[in-house]
Amino acid sequence: MNIKVCVGSSCHLKGSYDVIQALKDVLKKYDVEDLVELQASFCLGHCAKGVNVKTDGIAPEKAEKSYTALTDGTLLLHNVTKDNAEEVFVREIYPLIEI
Repeated sequence: MNIKVCVGSSCHLKGSYDVIQALKDVLKKYDVEDLVELQASFCLGHCAKGVNVKTDGIAPEKAEKSYTALTDGTLLLHNVTKDNAEEVFVREIYPLIEI
């Protein structure tokens, strides 16, 4: 699975680099560093709702069971901050990781 954090102008101003650091810490805490690739991404197209985080590589059977994952194997999350990054990860992303 890949997690892409928008670092475009708007998200950058809203703290995207802090979100990246928070997610690095969360990936280590939950011992999924080998299963998830964390990347910076250019604009994800939802600037007013930033910081935006997109995942891809979600297993189709897990995407079908999730209310938030799209059937194309992606998930787009909005308003992620360094303060809620772990909560967002645990609630939205962790259940979709192929463990």
